Amino acid sequence: MNLRFTKMHGLGNDFMVIDGISQSLPEDGLPFSADEIRRLGSRHFGVGFDQMLIVQPARGGEADFRYRILNADGSEVSQCGNGARCFARFVRDQGLTDKQDVVVETAAGLMTLTITEDEQVTVDMGAPRWAPDDIPMTAKAEADSYFLVSGTQAWEVGAVGLGNPHCTLLVENVDTAPVETVGPILESHEQFPERVNVGFMQIVSRNEVRLRVYERGAGETLACGSGACAAVVIGQRRGFLDEQVAVHLPGGSLQIEYAGTGGIRMTGPASHVYDGNINIETD
Repeated sequence: MNLRFTKMHGLGNDFMVIDGISQSLPEDGLPFSADEIRRLGSRHFGVGFDQMLIVQPARGGEADFRYRILNADGSEVSQCGNGARCFARFVRDQGLTDKQDVVVETAAGLMTLTITEDEQVTVDMGAPRWAPDDIPMTAKAEADSYFLVSGTQAWEVGAVGLGNPHCTLLVENVDTAPVETVGPILESHEQFPERVNVGFMQIVSRNEVRLRVYERGAGETLACGSGACAAVVIGQRRGFLDEQVAVHLPGGSLQIEYAGTGGIRMTGPASHVYDGNINIETD
């Protein structure tokens, strides 16, 4: 079976996007096993990506499409902000829709994606979820910040659920932040039963931050859209940030807006890299 795919990226957070509408996929919608996804995700032996995105028909209701997100380690997640922007550009570029506002069904619920006149994409990421059970994490009660302990070390973090779990800690300088060492420790911390995305945020001003994110199942990426949203709302909750914030990630910048109610709005670019084909062995 020959399968077409498109390589895309949102600020360097890169994706292998597969059209499951105009080409046939297995009944479960996944053309690859977890082992095959890990091989394809390898930057030395495969296509190389942070996540694989599967575009599927909507199952009904308000949605125009459905999509699934697979990490490079083969695990499936519910939400990806940069992936959502790439998804919106993909369905438009492939002629699957001509709508400017696209409603997408994800495992985290419905998302509205808006393609702007300058070809950027605004994503309504939904409302933040602060209750520990909704993040999910184990904690005695909801709080503005939590202390995570591992051995003799402890870190103060804010935590929020955005369809996927996030925690963010403040650092003086993201360039020297211990992302490679502390990131893996917190990603798999026992208080996060589904693991967690870990943000390292440097506050520049009330309207500007710098951020690096260690993503669960992918390691540090050049950008994380939901991580940028999480960092901003956590910073707002702790009184450090205003309603509109520019988030500078290693791969580029995103604009995040949250007024304290409703959904978090994220705006940024999505780019096409190349199209390819891959042969899949079928029984």
